[in-house]
Amino acid sequence: MMKKQEKVKIGILNLMHNKKESQQQFAKVLTDGAEPVELTFYYPATHYNERPVPAELRRIAKPLDLEEVKHLDAFIISGAPIEKLAFEEVRYIAEVKALLDVLAENDIEQLYVCWGAMAALNYFYGIQKRILPAKVFGVYPNAIQSESNLLFGMPAGFPAPHARYAEMDHKQIAEHDDLALLSSDMKGHLTLVEAAAAKQTFLFSHLEYDKDALLKEYQREAAAYPEAKQKPARPEYYFKYPEKLEEPVFSWKKTQRRFYSNWLKQVSIAKNQNILAFEH
Repeated sequence: MMKKQEKVKIGILNLMHNKKESQQQFAKVLTDGAEPVELTFYYPATHYNERPVPAELRRIAKPLDLEEVKHLDAFIISGAPIEKLAFEEVRYIAEVKALLDVLAENDIEQLYVCWGAMAALNYFYGIQKRILPAKVFGVYPNAIQSESNLLFGMPAGFPAPHARYAEMDHKQIAEHDDLALLSSDMKGHLTLVEAAAAKQTFLFSHLEYDKDALLKEYQREAAAYPEAKQKPARPEYYFKYPEKLEEPVFSWKKTQRRFYSNWLKQVSIAKNQNILAFEH
């Protein structure tokens, strides 16, 4: 009789502003594949020290519990619209650092996305952040710089969406023996960095985004500053009709499926190795 495959337990610290929509995106890309997955969404409790936690957030997520995190198979820290802030200016940065310590000390598979990748690279490896002269915003083809199981099945030039105002120091990454730059976009911006020995993946592309996510992000920014003389950047290489901002093209769908499938396989292999080690 075949032994039933155990679920991979993944925690996600969701720092995105559109919590419900973001959770749905992560849930879709992580549960659509062959690996049985159990997700737990968290929010940083210290972000709400001086104000009540919104009822909707309490309904869909729970406060970060570091003791609970120790028993998970993998963990994701999402992006956040705060990359212009210095890390120490972030209200909940101490809680994030405590989480990073727990993940490293317990040898848990880690995926850091956009701002999460920036914060983790800075904390673990001292990589510095710089604000870009303009937002990186659009869907760009990518060059593969190094081989990795995370890029298995990815063709040269694979498309990936970017949406950020900051970048990490490329020279510092290249000079660090524990880090490998796996891919970057057509303009030289980071897409994927790996610290394989530490079970850390740093993804600067929002590969969890669905077809309309970049359009909604543009619309939110335009609505936030309706009187601004300079309109927000429009996402590049994304619309079928760019001048009209019409018909977004989900060109990164295959990239999305392949990357998350590769990462989940990596998590599952590590989990099974841990089980075998424990049984022996």
